[in-house]
Amino acid sequence: MSDTLTYEQARAELATVVERLESGGSTLEESLALWERGEELAAICQRWLDAARARLTPTES
Repeated sequence: MSDTLTYEQARAELATVVERLESGGSTLEESLALWERGEELAAICQRWLDAARARLTPTES
């Protein structure tokens, strides 16, 4: 499910997660769930960036 997100979608959701964590007011359980989701979203963004970098890096013959 998460892997179907585009880079832009994952980045936007990650920004929302960060805002919610920074605003406080969540229970410990909610904060932990947000943190875990943020980790997932960061990993998705990193995979997109790694794939883009691989496409731009010339391969040696």
